[in-house]
Amino acid sequence: MSPLGQVELQHGAATDVGLVRQVNEDSFLVAPPVFVVADGMGGHDGGDVASAIVVEEFARLADEGYDPRRGAEVVAATLAACQQRIEQYGAHQRLGGAGSFHAGTTAVVALLVEDAGETKWLLANLGDSRIYRFSEGVLEQVSVDHSVVQELVEAGTITADDAAVHPERHIITRALGATEGAEADYFLLPLPAVERLLLCSDGVTGMIGDDHVARILAAAADPRDAAEQVVRAAVAAGGKDNATAVVVDVVGLAHDHPYDSERQRVSLEQKLGALP
Repeated sequence: MSPLGQVELQHGAATDVGLVRQVNEDSFLVAPPVFVVADGMGGHDGGDVASAIVVEEFARLADEGYDPRRGAEVVAATLAACQQRIEQYGAHQRLGGAGSFHAGTTAVVALLVEDAGETKWLLANLGDSRIYRFSEGVLEQVSVDHSVVQELVEAGTITADDAAVHPERHIITRALGATEGAEADYFLLPLPAVERLLLCSDGVTGMIGDDHVARILAAAADPRDAAEQVVRAAVAAGGKDNATAVVVDVVGLAHDHPYDSERQRVSLEQKLGALP
């Protein structure tokens, strides 16, 4: 049996249109061992279709199966298929008379892969939806936002606190559907380094802080309750955007494996080579 078949996962998901938007442009996929959150952009029939395309493509991947030893290649190919479909959809709409029509979406993906004989999480992100790991009561953002404010933070121009209220905080720098295409970032995590994963749209993180999220994840033992409470808290805080959360627990593993995020990132980049 593949090591992937020996991993038991529990999961929960929730989404809400929020208190301001008329349409929920978020989409999510829970198809173990594949999990996705996509936050669409472009308005009704733009963002919601783009995010749905991402879910459809990764649902096909989950249904058909994949070689867990080639996880990064598989994810890159699936994202490329998403990009092509979104571009074709936009071109069709413009030919039909919607001259300025644009559809795009962020995407965060988590799936189980095999690396050096071990089962690990492979994570990928495009845009400002996020992936967090929660272990031993500590919440850590694994993904790095592709946004104008994140670039300013990294350049030392503004602080992380400044970024939370910056007027350009919603402008992202990479997304599926962009005319020039976009490359995802990839992260590889050993299973014992993760008690719980959280994938969420910025309708969550834009409304409640990491400390609030951590308290919810610590208090809710059931991942279904955790996902629902995270989304409910985002809506209660103002619900200015669609809010979506997927929570995944790895069941029955001992947490004795040290995790060094920078070392894992560098290691994965070396394995990927020239892959997007």
